[in-house]
Amino acid sequence: MKRTLLSLLMLAATAQVSAQGVTDAMIANDANTPDNVLSWGLGTQGQRHSTLNNINAKSINKLVPVWSMSFGGEKQRGQQSQPLVHNGKMFVTASYSRIYAVDAKTGQKLWKYEHRLPEGIMPCCDVINRGAALYDNLVIFGTLDAQLVALDQNTGKVVWREKIDDYSAGYSYTAAPLIAEGLLLTGVSGGEFGVIGRVEARDPKTGKMVWTRPVVEGHMGYKDGKENGISGTTNASWPGETWKTGGAATWLGGTYDPKTGLAYFGTGNPGPWNSHVRKGDNLYSASTVAIDVKTGKIVWHYQNTPNDGWDYDGVNEFVTFDMDGKRMGAKADRNGFFYVNDATTGKLVNAFPFVKKVTWATGIDLKTGRPNFVDDNRPGDPTAAGGDGTKGKSVFSAPGFLGGKNQMPMAYSPKTGLFYVPTNEWGMEIWNEPITYKKGAAFLGAGFTIKPLFDDHIGSLRAIDPKTGKVAWEVKNSAPLWGGVLTAGDLVFWGTPEGFLKAADAKTGKVVWQFQTGSGVVAPPITWMQDGEQYVSVVSGWGGAVPLWGGEVAKKVNFLEQGGSVWTFKLMK
Repeated sequence: MKRTLLSLLMLAATAQVSAQGVTDAMIANDANTPDNVLSWGLGTQGQRHSTLNNINAKSINKLVPVWSMSFGGEKQRGQQSQPLVHNGKMFVTASYSRIYAVDAKTGQKLWKYEHRLPEGIMPCCDVINRGAALYDNLVIFGTLDAQLVALDQNTGKVVWREKIDDYSAGYSYTAAPLIAEGLLLTGVSGGEFGVIGRVEARDPKTGKMVWTRPVVEGHMGYKDGKENGISGTTNASWPGETWKTGGAATWLGGTYDPKTGLAYFGTGNPGPWNSHVRKGDNLYSASTVAIDVKTGKIVWHYQNTPNDGWDYDGVNEFVTFDMDGKRMGAKADRNGFFYVNDATTGKLVNAFPFVKKVTWATGIDLKTGRPNFVDDNRPGDPTAAGGDGTKGKSVFSAPGFLGGKNQMPMAYSPKTGLFYVPTNEWGMEIWNEPITYKKGAAFLGAGFTIKPLFDDHIGSLRAIDPKTGKVAWEVKNSAPLWGGVLTAGDLVFWGTPEGFLKAADAKTGKVVWQFQTGSGVVAPPITWMQDGEQYVSVVSGWGGAVPLWGGEVAKKVNFLEQGGSVWTFKLMK
């Protein structure tokens, strides 16, 4: 009788914990709990590293698919989502603002929510979604018409819905939200439309705004409905009224480090692309911005490309890690340079090229933190003397504006001390044109053509030492790499547009396994443990910016087929 009563009490306690759902403590410890995946990046730091090693170089020949689920319908296009796993359920988003709950062990679809999108949405770079956030009993994701939707994890019913901004002005949302210190942190997409980039914090249970922080200098921040200080100083680095359409969209989302208490968001290109219209550094565009989560204020910033004239953005993820006893952050920027900054102060510690050809700068001055520009490689001013006013001097720049690395997240292994970076080698012919802002219209003022640099490859997965800048190994790929990376134990997993999910030895780069998923992989893999077995999952579905914006490269990969599915693998017994 006593044993039965004890059992009942234990069951009740378990049920109470389950009813509490995902907690702040669980999210903070996500990187150390391999029985689930609660955040984009397998931990808020974004290292994308798992300690699981059941699947290793010796056992991986037994890795086989156990289920695959199709997103269905004709709504395929690019699939860039990183799934989340909690309490035996997988939550995965798909193109056109859809989200699914799936039995993580069997692949059985539990529920589906399809957001009703209005006519006239203006996604820059395909109708993609990169993932969701979990909090309490909610799963929260953003939509292409710039809304946030919170659903009940068990039923898929809408609990709350909040508008981020006006989609008709070019705003959208494609990133995975970030949970930090009990707040839901989001950015905005739409940098090509003259929007104003910002980071916002909401109560994840209700969607109520807590604070908002613009990342274009001159705009006011707010906290609890009250003014919370202007970002920077009006007109200090933006001439005239250019700050009012400054871009700097925070479209990839952010990372958070509990050791520093800071959230790190990359900011996108300034608007328009034509840099001669907005002479100055144009803070805080093309930067990493560190924000105090509790106050909503910028603690430090580091600008990767001042007065960006090539659409190099600065939105790539800032991954925190330990190096020489200090907390550091690393970023492989679209501009072709790999940066290491002090995560607490922002001080630049190291910077080096991680692609083979960089033409816009000869290097980064470690004392000043500024690039050494090559003046002749900036696209010319269309209003310069001697021209006809319709087109500035054309230049060939490398990397191309799609970047040495774009949205596909890199991974870091504390075991090897290396970053595993999906890189691309391409350049572009680029020129400037006159431009005037018009609400809801593309705000570029530039023309371009992307071109491959080498015959044998565009993409390359590179293992990079952040201390020395040396490439320990690389695996070349014919098509551009556009999916993220996962390290698990002694293995590295990544996908290719040709449809393969691959695994390599993390120390040597020797490819030890691959599987054809049927469509291009442009999403990051995950791994988790359930019922004593290790699983690996990845979303498959070719698309994204490359076929839309890729110029000569797009022609080279036009044979690749679209799709839309989730593949899950485990070791065969």
